Amino acid sequence: MTREAAHKKKPATVEAVDIQKPRYSRVLIKLSGEALMGFQEFGVDPAVMGTIARQVVEVHQLGVEIAIVVGGGNIVRGVKVSEAGFDRATGDYMGMLATMINALALQCALEKEGIDTRVLSAIQMSEVAEPFIRRRAIRHLEKKRVVILAAGTGNPYFSTDTAAVLRAMEIQAEVILKATKVDGVYDCDPTENKNAKFLKQVTYFQVLEKGLKVMDSTAISLCMDHGLPIVVFNLRKEGNIKKAVLGREVGSVITN
Repeated sequence: MTREAAHKKKPATVEAVDIQKPRYSRVLIKLSGEALMGFQEFGVDPAVMGTIARQVVEVHQLGVEIAIVVGGGNIVRGVKVSEAGFDRATGDYMGMLATMINALALQCALEKEGIDTRVLSAIQMSEVAEPFIRRRAIRHLEKKRVVILAAGTGNPYFSTDTAAVLRAMEIQAEVILKATKVDGVYDCDPTENKNAKFLKQVTYFQVLEKGLKVMDSTAISLCMDHGLPIVVFNLRKEGNIKKAVLGREVGSVITN
C-alpha cells in the first residue's frame, strides 16, 4: 500500500470509531408502566421486557452507566385508585408497590442477558431490594451495574416522572431518556389527533406554557432549574435507546 493510499484510508477508520462513541457516560432511563404492557391491557409483556433488556445491553456494552426508573401504570395508577374512592396517599403507595413488581421483572430480564443489576427502593423492602442510598447507587453505577430505581420518591403526591428527575440529579446523570409509546413530543396527543404536529426541538418553558403531556410540571420545572436535558423517543422501535445515547437524531429533545 502506498503512503498516499494509507493516508486516504486513515480518516475512515477514525470516523468508524467515533460513530460508536457515546455522547453521555451516565444516563437515566425513564420507563413508563404502560410501555411494559406492550399491546396487552394489563401487566407485563415478556416479549417487550426482553426487547427492552436487549436494548439496555447494547448501551451497557458501550461502557455507559445506566440507571432506570420504572413506573407502575400497567398495574395500578395512584390517581385512578383515588378516583375510585381510596384516599390519594393510599392510592400512591399502591402505585409505588406496582413499580416494585415491574422493577423485579426488569431485573430478571436483564440478568437473563448476563447484566449485573441492583434494585434500589425508596420504600424499605429488604427481602427483595436494597434501600435507596445516593452514594450506594453511584457506587453500583461505577461498578457498571445497571441500577433499577423503584417506589418513586417514597412519598405520595409525587409522580414517577418527578422521581426520575430527582434521582437523575442525585446520581449526576447527564440526560434523562424518556421512553414512550410515541415518536416524541407533539403539540397535542397523537393517539387522539392524527394531525398532531411533531416537535423535534422544544424548550422546558414551551412544555410548561403549552401544557404538553411529556412529564408533569414539577418534573419539567426541576429539569429547567438544573439544565437537565430530556430526550423523548419511541421505545417500540428497537435501537432507539442506543441512538439516543450516541447522540444521533431520534425523538424529541427538551432543553433550554
